[in-house]
Amino acid sequence: MYLFGASGHGKVLAEIAEECGLKIRAVLDENPEKTGLLDYSVHHEFPKKKIEIVIAVGNNFNRKKIVNRFTNFKYVKLIHPSASVSVRASIGEGSVVMAGAIINSETRIGAHCIINSNSVIEHECKIGDFVHISPNAGLAGNVCVGEGTHIGIGASIIQGIKIGKWCNIGAGAVIIRDVPDGSVVVGNPGRIIKSQQSV
Repeated sequence: MYLFGASGHGKVLAEIAEECGLKIRAVLDENPEKTGLLDYSVHHEFPKKKIEIVIAVGNNFNRKKIVNRFTNFKYVKLIHPSASVSVRASIGEGSVVMAGAIINSETRIGAHCIINSNSVIEHECKIGDFVHISPNAGLAGNVCVGEGTHIGIGASIIQGIKIGKWCNIGAGAVIIRDVPDGSVVVGNPGRIIKSQQSV
């Protein structure tokens, strides 16, 4: 398999792949200044053939742009061996689950998501494509998170909440009300400080 992106996020994904016993053939990155990542070489020309790859890019919008551009790739998911994932949960292609994350029964994770270290996603949550759940964030049961939304580190979301598409939930925010598309939310209780156009 290949990694797309020679950044700090790429280092974490490389080590998850190693933990899973997967062979990384190379890291791909279009930045010519990137020459290596950990023990791996960085290639700046992309294979023309269909390859198995994981996008190691933290920015949600940029991951979506890459997927739309490289339609010939086969996107695989990575799940750290220490993550706890219910057998009744589903995880979409290209998504990554970090060490210590918990994904409980009948939760659906979309494609190309980042479920970061020690985050908790409780039963029957629905997580859209290109979402990032940051470290130590906690989602109670039946929470819905729309495409492209970023849930900040340590944020807490009570049960049954609906968060729209392309929102930013600030670090440590406590979400007790539904959040419309394109909102930036901070604080306890969470309050909208800005609305931005959804992608």
